[in-house]
Amino acid sequence: MPNPWHCLLLLPACVAAVTLDCKHIRIDKKDFDLSALGGPKTIHEQRWLPPSISNTTFTIDLCSPLKKLKGVDSKEQCPSGTRVCGVEERYNPIDGVKEVVEVRPIAGEFSTSHGRAMDPEVTRLKESSNTDLEGLRIELRGGKFPETRSGNLQKAIVELLCDRELTGNEGFEEDGAAVDAASYGEMGRRADGDNDDDEPELPDLDKGKSLQFVSYKSEKDDVGVLRLTWKTKYACESAEKEPVKEPTEGNKTAGWGFFTWFIVVVFLLIAAYIIFGSWLNYSRYGARGWDLIPHGDTLRDLPYLVKEWVGGLTDRMKSGGSRGGYSAV
Repeated sequence: MPNPWHCLLLLPACVAAVTLDCKHIRIDKKDFDLSALGGPKTIHEQRWLPPSISNTTFTIDLCSPLKKLKGVDSKEQCPSGTRVCGVEERYNPIDGVKEVVEVRPIAGEFSTSHGRAMDPEVTRLKESSNTDLEGLRIELRGGKFPETRSGNLQKAIVELLCDRELTGNEGFEEDGAAVDAASYGEMGRRADGDNDDDEPELPDLDKGKSLQFVSYKSEKDDVGVLRLTWKTKYACESAEKEPVKEPTEGNKTAGWGFFTWFIVVVFLLIAAYIIFGSWLNYSRYGARGWDLIPHGDTLRDLPYLVKEWVGGLTDRMKSGGSRGGYSAV
């Protein structure tokens, strides 16, 4: 039977194996820091599905699970642990109704809830694509839709392309991707009034973003695959790290000095003395309560001793100001 303590000791390593540490990514002896790309980022896929317009919002956070949105029904959000989520909305210009029709957890860590790990895989584009492209290819797994026995597994493939002019956060400064119902209705009316069967011109909700949608479809073994491209300087193999700012005189923080270390050492020695003494009193004499603590009687009387000492010191200070001697009769 395996020792349960061994399982606990191996737990951090198991957790590290199924998570993605954006700050410390090492591939083929090359280090990458993608922490600057952390935080939720959204991109869209729009389709004309007569008589409705479909808008699927894909939200991704490379570095941490997506947080639940306040004021939004939990049924219209992906479950906890999701890293990549797709929410499809459809608007029907005939009745003016916009509703959420599908919520797809594409990738995330669902080991505790459904037994599926994110199992991230990071490779260099030069190795995975056999090209001269500089960058990284990240695969995130764990999703399934629908969440049934016959549901299809999901995964996201993000290709981070080296672009030394872009940080990767361009286009996300302001949320200008919202399209109101009136705009969708106008697009629907233009489509109905057109004699041809051409699709209405849908707005580009991701214009100017470093992150771009490529495709979302079923691929090998009916796995739903979301493909994205992301231009960023942090995917460059020769990316220079930002220089560490030297602390100025005004904001220098001194390290622990001798006095601080002395206090810490004294505290640890006292704690060790009390713990060892308590164990000794318990094992030898079967002591309980205050009797466990070494010199427990002294410690118990310490408040009274301090009170008497302060009272005596106060009396001496008061009597020190008066002149002694006998008064004349």
